[in-house]
Amino acid sequence: MLKVLTPTAVAVEQEVVKVVAEAENGVFCLLPRHIDFAAALVPGILSFHKSDGPEKFLAVDVGTLIKRGPEVLVSTRNAVRSSDLEHLEETVQRQFQTLDETERKARSAAAKLEADFVRRFLDVKDYEPA
Repeated sequence: MLKVLTPTAVAVEQEVVKVVAEAENGVFCLLPRHIDFAAALVPGILSFHKSDGPEKFLAVDVGTLIKRGPEVLVSTRNAVRSSDLEHLEETVQRQFQTLDETERKARSAAAKLEADFVRRFLDVKDYEPA
């Protein structure tokens, strides 16, 4: 069983017979009878096979993979699924572009709040009661 979790969704939850992922020290493959295993994942492609279907692909951000018995649990910030690598690359680029724009807007809003807080703090500091 492969289960891939992001902060907002379950990206994958299905029976698989093979998982291939990439950690800081290289690419590795997990099969059902392999020993229990844990790894820090780097951004890249995680692939998996169901017993009766073609290889599927999942672009993942940094994360953690834990294999315990027949279960493989992956926790990552972002995950994008596809059965076609070319389509996956386009989708990832589009999603990351959207995330970059959202992050830029959030940082801008935080900077405005910070500046407003400092301005008001200085106003209070200069306040002299009558």
